Amino acid sequence: MHITIETTIAAPIEAIWRAWTTPADIVQWNAASADWHTTRASVDLRVGGAFSSRMEAKDGSTGFDFAGTYTQVVPQQLLVADFGGRSLRVEFMASPNGVTVRETFEAESMHSEEEQRAGWQAILDNFARHVTGKQGA
Repeated sequence: MHITIETTIAAPIEAIWRAWTTPADIVQWNAASADWHTTRASVDLRVGGAFSSRMEAKDGSTGFDFAGTYTQVVPQQLLVADFGGRSLRVEFMASPNGVTVRETFEAESMHSEEEQRAGWQAILDNFARHVTGKQGA
């Protein structure tokens, strides 16, 4: 089963792409809730290149690496990747209202569809706030 989430951000595509693919930005927005954070990130933005984000509970009780390999990279338009035996597609689509970022990912079996949708959407919403905040700075 695949799950799709999206948001539209009123910012230039260049700023959105940069925030999505730059480790210094990723560690600022990549969390589903205030009690989690990303402690490090790496991006090798090319087909066959690896990406990784270390996500941890702020109290240090647990953490995991979200990592994979890019299988398709179209700058400012599309990222496709494999991670943990699953697939991820991220589309960046310009419109008159801004840029829609749409993620479609292969669900896992440990958590419900609703939990996965809510968690990924929360991260995407943090991303949108991050980009919007940088535009106002």
